[in-house]
Amino acid sequence: MDAEMVDEDDDVEVDVDKPVHDEADNIDLASSAGVEDDDADEVRASEVEDLTSELLIPVDAPDYSDLDVAAVLAERDSFKDIALRLQADFDNYRKRVAQQQASEIDRATGKIAESLLPVLDATESAFLAHPAEVEPLFNLLLGELRKQGLESMNLLEAPFDPSMADAVMHEADEGAGHGPVVSEVLRSGYTWKGRVLRAAMVKVRG
Repeated sequence: MDAEMVDEDDDVEVDVDKPVHDEADNIDLASSAGVEDDDADEVRASEVEDLTSELLIPVDAPDYSDLDVAAVLAERDSFKDIALRLQADFDNYRKRVAQQQASEIDRATGKIAESLLPVLDATESAFLAHPAEVEPLFNLLLGELRKQGLESMNLLEAPFDPSMADAVMHEADEGAGHGPVVSEVLRSGYTWKGRVLRAAMVKVRG
């Protein structure tokens, strides 16, 4: 029993450097931390609210209360009409230029075809004299020119048309005719893409 008892005279070591806090001090520290967190949340909430207000409400927004809506719409319609007229003018110009280019090409190719007519006439004359020998060549030449727009006039026994043929000979009509008629084609006439390239030379009856 005496061995287990502690001697009252033994020295008890106490750490004097370790701070000693009581329960009240701990409560005060917790309360201070909570207040600081609340203040920080309030600051952040205020900043977010200010930023949201700046985004939703433009600064120095223009005042449209005195705007004449009818005048603005009229001006818009005026500009729209101008744009439509310009578009129509451009379309007409484009079509006109395309038509002029096509006409120039037709005239140029027509001149080439016209320069080949003497060759075609000589081939036709040779065909009439020697049909068996010249017919393949004549048909080939005439067929290729037809692909490009050349057509021979079929005027025999047709009413005489001075815009398509020149009457170089005339014979009386023994019957009761209804006007002059082509009785013989002396030189073939040709059209190029619908227009007369060279008038025919014909003999007219009546």
